Amino acid sequence: MASESQLIESIRKRFLSNRIKQVIKDGLRVGVGDDAAVLRPRSGSEWVITTDAFLENVHFLRKIHEPFTVGYKALSRATSDIAAMGARPRYFFLTLGLPEACTEKWFDGFTKGMVRAAREFGLVLAGGDTTKYPEVIITLTVLGELKRDRAILRSGAKPGDLLCVSGRLGVAELGLQVILHKTPNQKRWPGLVKKHLYPQPRLALGQWLGTHQCASSMIDTSDGLSTDLNHICKDSGVGARVWAEKIPAVHVPPELSALKLIPLDLALHGGEDYELLFTVPKKFSGRLPRKLGQVPVTVIGEITRERKVLLVGTDGQTRPLRPLGWDPFRKQT
Repeated sequence: MASESQLIESIRKRFLSNRIKQVIKDGLRVGVGDDAAVLRPRSGSEWVITTDAFLENVHFLRKIHEPFTVGYKALSRATSDIAAMGARPRYFFLTLGLPEACTEKWFDGFTKGMVRAAREFGLVLAGGDTTKYPEVIITLTVLGELKRDRAILRSGAKPGDLLCVSGRLGVAELGLQVILHKTPNQKRWPGLVKKHLYPQPRLALGQWLGTHQCASSMIDTSDGLSTDLNHICKDSGVGARVWAEKIPAVHVPPELSALKLIPLDLALHGGEDYELLFTVPKKFSGRLPRKLGQVPVTVIGEITRERKVLLVGTDGQTRPLRPLGWDPFRKQT
């Protein structure tokens, strides 16, 4: 790649699609190519905006993760925050720092992966920035749209609400361990590895919950159930009781027993599942589907007045559920 302008032009061309003219009519007045984007929200709507960093040697390893998967996952994980607010994805901004070695073949694979994700999630690139840097740094800003005053926050949980989660938990963490330990015959467990490499933000479920106004609070499980539930409880000023036997935990195949992984621990503390963890007032429980599309919804506990997060074991014993999911600043022991 001879210059930054060529890099930017390559990005611009790759993200152009037949949708762009309609998108401009809908709200993107000025996009890639000017000093800043110009957006116009539709009447009666609000923007939901999130920013997410995806860094080499922190969130991915260039020697292990293919560039296509890096591009896809970077946009997918940022878009998951939009799903957790009950919004519809609309636009995104990409800030990209690259070493010289990543400006050709690696860049080609990376942009193809991100283009695939953008198309799947209904996103249009509206701008960004590029620079040279010793390691790959990716920062994404994603904008979603919803009806005014319809955002589902972390702070709305009330005592008596049911605690619910989508999908199966611990799958992405198990997939990561399979990759890191170079487990033989990885292709035997494509679902495990796929969820780590190509996470799917639960956009349809998030929008369904927002449209039907039956979720009192919501968050995505990017950092693990134990940590993300703690966020809901802290912001809502409540506690929770989680029933271990109800948690839809990943199944660890017997062939992976050498990894010595406990399914419940993976489900509680493993990150990057990007499922939705949300609360529902009991009076709305009848509205809640058991499955939306191919994604199951499971009631795993209840919100309590006492400000403690507790795990009720299969033996009936109760113990504190400590937030032991992903925390980049936690001291390693």
